[in-house]
Amino acid sequence: MPGPVTTLLIEGSFEELSDELAQYVDNLKKSQGDESSDIQGEVAQLLQDNKKDEVLKKLVMGSQVLNQAPEKEFVAAYNLLIHLVRQSPNVGMFLPRICGHLTAPVTSSPANGGGLALSILSTIFNTLAPSNDMRYHILLAIVRVVKQTSNFETLRPQLKHLDSWLEEWDLEEEDTRKLYLAISEVAADAGEDEQAYSYLLRTLRTFPSDEASSPEAKELSLRALKTALTHPSHYDFQDLTDLDSIVALRDSEPVYFQLLEIFNSDNLDDFNDFKDEHDGWIDESGLDAAALNRKMRLLTLASIAAATGQTRSLPYAHIAKALQIPAEDVEMWVIDVIRAGLVEGKLSQLNQTFLIHRSTYRVFGENQWREVASRLDMWRNSLTGVLQVIQQEKLRFIQEKEEELKAVDQKLENANRAQGLRQGNRKPRAAIDDEMD
Repeated sequence: MPGPVTTLLIEGSFEELSDELAQYVDNLKKSQGDESSDIQGEVAQLLQDNKKDEVLKKLVMGSQVLNQAPEKEFVAAYNLLIHLVRQSPNVGMFLPRICGHLTAPVTSSPANGGGLALSILSTIFNTLAPSNDMRYHILLAIVRVVKQTSNFETLRPQLKHLDSWLEEWDLEEEDTRKLYLAISEVAADAGEDEQAYSYLLRTLRTFPSDEASSPEAKELSLRALKTALTHPSHYDFQDLTDLDSIVALRDSEPVYFQLLEIFNSDNLDDFNDFKDEHDGWIDESGLDAAALNRKMRLLTLASIAAATGQTRSLPYAHIAKALQIPAEDVEMWVIDVIRAGLVEGKLSQLNQTFLIHRSTYRVFGENQWREVASRLDMWRNSLTGVLQVIQQEKLRFIQEKEEELKAVDQKLENANRAQGLRQGNRKPRAAIDDEMD
């Protein structure tokens, strides 16, 4: 796979190596029944006329037979071809055809053919300068081979470099779109739903506003919408509503867009009204009705949790009514919404309430900003009160210490006075002796 820049070291002149490869291609063709192949003779004539690019055209056109080369010779043969092509000033004329050959099946090694092709494509990619936009075409070929082998893990480590590569290549939006879509489809085939959806959104972002209603944009937008609705762990739909191509569905696919708006901000009652209004439409569209019902209940529970305000408490009865479920199922749904990461809290069976620690806003608009401002004001007032208490305690502590120090000073002063009085009352020893005489 793509990595540090690679250098191919192959000894021999262009003429010698071209003749060697031409002979090898002829031998492969003849082994497959094409006795008329004479690429070696044609190459020899072109070399006499010093037509190197014409020589390379012959070799590249005939190189498709390399896919039938024995596995142990496959890499060496292709590396020789790449080495020759890189000596041309028109390397971009030949590499796309070689990549086309490598995306075709390697018939000589059905089991390891994909890995062999990826090895050669990676060599081509890494022998090009990082800023060379030919790398884009090589990467597209790599993605195609990965799709054939269903081995997304070989591509995953390289995706972290994709943004920097695209920036260096400075591609047209259409080319970028083509690459994103190819990666999305590879990920989808490999069961990598998150990656597939992520790159599908990237694909949609490449459509300018004037192409948001194009047939391609519409088809991909519907694909993204269906994926988001049915994916078991996707609950945020604002990534879709921000896209021009999705907004364009309001006119071209109004029922789909109405359903998106319901999942973006409405509750179970609105979803049930939608189903009554468009009876049978969900089944006809191929959407999973059971999955939609479950997701809508979870989103509804997230909404009513976020709307509790400062009380941060939801009675079981309120939850049962909003979700239209029996009271005995409330705890199961609360556990599910916590597992989904939409709400954090604690169930109180004794009080039959759900104590909410954190809830997720489905739509963050003006009302939510007001609530955030209100909470910030409340926290600020609380912190101000705490600071005042701390300052008061600090003053009280200082006063107590000052009083303790004064008391100690007073005791020392009293002790010194007492000591002085005792010394003042004591007679000199000479005077005592005179009195005894």
